[in-house]
Amino acid sequence: MTQPRRISQHDKITAEIRELIVSGRWLPGHQLPVETDLAQLYGVSRMTMNKALTRLAREGFLIRRKKRGTFVAQPRAQSAVMEIADIEAEVGSMGQDYRFVLLSRKVIAMSEFEAADVGCGAVRGQSALRVEGLHSADGQPFCHETRLVNPDQAPGVLEQDFSATPPGTWLLRQVPWSEASHRIRALNADADIAASLALNDGDACLEIVRRTRTAEGWVTWARLVYPGDSHQLHAAFAPRDQSDQG
Repeated sequence: MTQPRRISQHDKITAEIRELIVSGRWLPGHQLPVETDLAQLYGVSRMTMNKALTRLAREGFLIRRKKRGTFVAQPRAQSAVMEIADIEAEVGSMGQDYRFVLLSRKVIAMSEFEAADVGCGAVRGQSALRVEGLHSADGQPFCHETRLVNPDQAPGVLEQDFSATPPGTWLLRQVPWSEASHRIRALNADADIAASLALNDGDACLEIVRRTRTAEGWVTWARLVYPGDSHQLHAAFAPRDQSDQG
């Protein structure tokens, strides 16, 4: 007769804490007691408690921040790789309250570096509106945005102050585009991004650089940086024809 598998202490603790999160008794953002206090509460060694918390963090239920503590993770937002998503809609899809804070807005003459990054016929010295802002979900930093907009291809943009409506939302509603591209990469937060997103220097982030254009020229270039533990990308694919299946 096969003996039932003995459940380890760290398995029991993992299951109990997971249930506290899934049931909603511990909400996203809830800070757990320090590891030593949890170990004492559950009557186990600190090593056993660390093993349980590490497993839950790996599963996506917890976020462990150096020198700050352990927190219940926010639900991960998803962006479609081949779509231009409205960040407000992304936050709303998670059932969270959205807010946009305008950090800066000014008309600039693009540098050689900026023109090269924009591409699509952009040239050094060309006039552009530069906007920087922070998107939040339930009061927590969600995405840092830096955006350049071509006034020649976005009529009325210079009259928008973007203190209420984010530039991405306004552009999706007002300005048609015919072509878009995404460049996606992982990066480590520098001091400025870390401060904006309430991260530690060097924390993992997800960067999406988006360009849109029309037949007449570029419309906008946007750099969107998300905390790496709160965002993921997804895409759906279909075979081009039946011969591709299998």
